[in-house]
Amino acid sequence: MAEYIKDIRKFGATVVVLNKNKQILLQLRADTKEWGLPGGAMELAESLEQTAERELLEETGLRAENFKFLDLLSGQDLYFKYPHGDEVYNVISVYLAEGTNGKLSMTDGESLDLQYFSPTDLPANIDERAQLIITKHF
Repeated sequence: MAEYIKDIRKFGATVVVLNKNKQILLQLRADTKEWGLPGGAMELAESLEQTAERELLEETGLRAENFKFLDLLSGQDLYFKYPHGDEVYNVISVYLAEGTNGKLSMTDGESLDLQYFSPTDLPANIDERAQLIITKHF
């Protein structure tokens, strides 16, 4: 069973949140000190949409009325090495959060900061996966 849990942790959801100025919400990750998009790994018995909903709330304090599917990404470009040494080739389902509400907050310890950025003026230390998604879709 442990191998199954390890395998499912390769699947996850990433959420793009746009404000009224079409800026993208990024989180400064506590573990890598890079800016990235909210999201994370699927938990047992969760759908990808439920993963997106949970991760958005946990990492940003926001809720969405709807999640619009944008893309399914996999392959060599999705390699990631965690600071503790685990290595994965992620399969990421990308969603656009529509009708977001709530107050931005960092309560899960995974974020150092939350800020909106223009897709044409992103921070230098942006996660490669986030950069790939933003370049492809925005």
